Amino acid sequence: MNKRKKIITITHARTGELIAKGEEGWGFMPFEGNYYIRAKYIKTQGFQFTLIPGFCIYKFLYIWLNLKVKGKTEKFIAWMYVIPNPLLPFIWFRIALPRNHPCLRVDIQTLYYLNI
Repeated sequence: MNKRKKIITITHARTGELIAKGEEGWGFMPFEGNYYIRAKYIKTQGFQFTLIPGFCIYKFLYIWLNLKVKGKTEKFIAWMYVIPNPLLPFIWFRIALPRNHPCLRVDIQTLYYLNI
């Protein structure tokens, strides 16, 4: 039986700097048009917490993050749930990035392999 895995790479569109890279799954979870990414898949040190909170009725309380890359700051490009819904463990304390954002480039590479 053939299996497949998706490798997702997110880069900053203007500078080409690598933001996140990993295999789609528990650590790099697609959900509602966004990616919820564990820290081990984040490849930049450019995320900065703001003091601006947000609230989702069923995911609860989050904090906005800015991204600073090569002297450019992208405001409110990411968020992290700091008081998350206990029923959604894949969003707990992970940086969330939108799949469709003009400042981000998302590349998906699908790898197929045989399970022998």
